[in-house]
Amino acid sequence: MTHSYDLIVIGSGMGSLSASALLAKLGTKIGILEQNYLPGGCTSSYWRKGFTFESGATTLVGLDKNMPLNYVLQQTGIKLKARHLTMPMQVHLKNGNIINRYQSLDQWIAEAERVFGKKGQAAFWRKCYKISQFVWDTSIKQRNFPPANFADLIDAIKNANLSQVFNARYSLVRTSDFIKRHDLHENEDFIDFINEQLLITAQNHQEEVNLLFGATALCYTNYGNYYIDGGLINLVTPFIDYIKEREGELHLRTEVQHIEKIDSGYLIKTNKGEFRSKMILSGIPINNLLEIYPPIISKYKSQIMDSPKLNSAFQMGIGFKSNKTLQSIHHQIHLAEPLAGVGAKSIFLSLSHPDDLTRSYEAGMKVASISTHVPDPQNYIVDGKLAEEAVINILEEKRFLRREDIVYQHSSSPKSWEKWTGRTFGFVGGYPQYFSIKPWQMIEARVDGQGMYHCGDTSYPGQGIPGTTLSGIIAVEKMIKDKRLK
Repeated sequence: MTHSYDLIVIGSGMGSLSASALLAKLGTKIGILEQNYLPGGCTSSYWRKGFTFESGATTLVGLDKNMPLNYVLQQTGIKLKARHLTMPMQVHLKNGNIINRYQSLDQWIAEAERVFGKKGQAAFWRKCYKISQFVWDTSIKQRNFPPANFADLIDAIKNANLSQVFNARYSLVRTSDFIKRHDLHENEDFIDFINEQLLITAQNHQEEVNLLFGATALCYTNYGNYYIDGGLINLVTPFIDYIKEREGELHLRTEVQHIEKIDSGYLIKTNKGEFRSKMILSGIPINNLLEIYPPIISKYKSQIMDSPKLNSAFQMGIGFKSNKTLQSIHHQIHLAEPLAGVGAKSIFLSLSHPDDLTRSYEAGMKVASISTHVPDPQNYIVDGKLAEEAVINILEEKRFLRREDIVYQHSSSPKSWEKWTGRTFGFVGGYPQYFSIKPWQMIEARVDGQGMYHCGDTSYPGQGIPGTTLSGIIAVEKMIKDKRLK
């Protein structure tokens, strides 16, 4: 049996779901193909041994005014039950200091001055925050970025203002140069802090990240950070329900094996049979798309990043007994020595919210998700058992848990990520920022100029829930502009 749709969406990450929801509102008949048994991609949750673990992302940002997720919710009317986090994150430095990453800019500046000294901090962070506000405001207004043809350019000019012209120059400034400008480059603790914080959201360090993206990445704790009870699968489910209510369909365990261009659109061959559609929206990494649609290889040859430029992750999930209440559920822990078995300089810890009683059948239980970067995942060898032991030692030392209270634990390395997500090399977090790649040079939404589009964390702008959501919004805008929809 061959299924036919107006649009086939490959993958069900937040870029795909954001675009699908906006298109479903317009009456587009959508079929979503997901190779996994759960929707959501790297923004989802799964049940194992009595606990709900996150499958990737653990932080939810994007509900503030002018931010992408807020825009999609406003456009569709989708409702989320999210808890606002009073303290977005705490950072544990190598020297033992703990930094509270307050949402309030003034509180955060006072905290940064307490830990790093007053020199340069206020001016640095106020400017970063101002740039981040510009980025989010402009991203929603410039929904055809990056411009790929004359029509895009005309729209960009129509929507441009002096602020956009002025602030665009920060894409040509390295974050490291901005740090020097504030005479902070010799503040070793501050530099370590900046580099490890940038790694979370920009996937790279200060020398490679331009200031436009760097300032935005560094200030994400100065916006609303949220938690969803039951895990981020409950962010995904309202989108799926909305799409299904508008006659969209979700096909799980359906892996796309090959795509052919035909006169009426596209023929998509999968392990579950054939699908036909007038258009395709690919929400999988561009590396994977090249494997199933070879005609576009020549177009993307110069833009594709191979394993040495990418990151995967070592991740642990721990279910444990605890009645301890902490000031924050998110913690970045900087390490005095590289993590055994992995070599990372920091780990990121996310705990279940103390008021969320749905992550385990048993009362008095908590869930911990721990992750850290693994560079060059195709060639990097991770010693999982050694890394698990090292992580537990760190968490015991920091008094997050006691070894004897652990009920269940498991871990995953790049090979596990490749199997779970289907992503080439098992890379996660999207394409890292590299200074040589300017925003207007990043991969845009149009793939072949014939009805195939792309979104997700390897397209502009990528990176995290706000970025992937924005990529879905941009893909829809370009479909509309191209008059591909009814």
